[in-house]
Amino acid sequence: MKAARKVFERDGYLDTRLTDITKEAQCAAGSFYTYFANKEEVLAAVLLEAQEDMMHPGMGRVQGTDDPHAVLEASNRAYLEAYKRNAKLMGLLEQVAQVEPEFREFRTRRADAFIRRNARGIADLQARGVADREVDPMMASRALSGMVSVMAYNAFVLGERQEEGAPVDFEELVSTVTRLWANALRFPGHR
Repeated sequence: MKAARKVFERDGYLDTRLTDITKEAQCAAGSFYTYFANKEEVLAAVLLEAQEDMMHPGMGRVQGTDDPHAVLEASNRAYLEAYKRNAKLMGLLEQVAQVEPEFREFRTRRADAFIRRNARGIADLQARGVADREVDPMMASRALSGMVSVMAYNAFVLGERQEEGAPVDFEELVSTVTRLWANALRFPGHR
């Protein structure tokens, strides 16, 4: 898996050959086929591992506070850090999803998992009186999750630059997406 990830990130999906993976892993082709049937299967396994990292990035509990804004900021930070760690694979997923139906489905399931989780969080905030109760949690989650995902893709996969030509500042990115989330959901005191 480690070797496959390295080769996919280095060569891309189309140019990766099984012989490149086995050479990187220092194993025989027969050993590869013990675990995987083909290149698509090993890529799916590598992407699943990256998805697990992104869904559960090891965010520590926000200590001493139940402040929804602090939790939101910590969540956005953890997601963006995980996206940055997995940026090459996220770019590869976007590329492969355009031509391979099974990867398009994987991408859809991945996005839906984030959207459902965020919708549950929004509904919880609404029940606690913290978020705008007039907003549909699922629709808000689709919009806000999509915003963060595209911002991460542009910054970490495409290498989008700020107006001055410098790379996107990570802290500014975290602050901006958090502020937009909080404002969209009308968190009290965070406009």
